[in-house]
Amino acid sequence: QVQLVESGGGLVQAGASLRLSCAASVRTVSTNVMGWFRQAPGKEREFVARINWGGFITYYADSVKGRFTISRDSAKNMVYLQMNSLKPEDTAVYYCAAGSSWSQTMDYWGKGTLVTVSS
Repeated sequence: QVQLVESGGGLVQAGASLRLSCAASVRTVSTNVMGWFRQAPGKEREFVARINWGGFITYYADSVKGRFTISRDSAKNMVYLQMNSLKPEDTAVYYCAAGSSWSQTMDYWGKGTLVTVSS
């Protein structure tokens, strides 16, 4: 079992930055791939970004490309999401997720952290 705990959410104005953190309880094959997803009010959960074990392969949703950066410190079992130039449409609950394979669905999910961007 892998437990994921997100932190760093909050209320910011449009154009501001936030850094989300995700702490994984263990390092296993199930944390080979780490990612961030989000769910806005009244909408389905959507993919934001993912990163491989070594941290040198990343992939982003078009909506955040160039503004968000995912990174990880595998030695500390931590994953981060640096969010710059935030927009009101980025308002959502952000979830950290972990999985064993790049091409498969995530196996473990955190409880989420709320990010609210005011205009």
